[in-house]
Amino acid sequence: MSKAKPITERDRQLVRQIRRAAIVMSVTMILWIALQYIGGQMGWPVRIVFLFDIAAFAALVWALIVTYWVWKERKRSRDDQG
Repeated sequence: MSKAKPITERDRQLVRQIRRAAIVMSVTMILWIALQYIGGQMGWPVRIVFLFDIAAFAALVWALIVTYWVWKERKRSRDDQG
């Protein structure tokens, strides 16, 4: 039976990054849906509502990039140990 690897500060930093990305994704989707609904109810111009779409897209792309970066870092650290 192998021993569990001790958690390093680098591991904690990666977990914080993933947690931050997950929060950004969740809050982005909730706000985007809410603003789409409010914009439709209040008759906001399409240009204004489209800005929310662009902002949501940018936030989700950022979260995707962070998630990919963390995945590559974890993979690289496992390869360095092996």
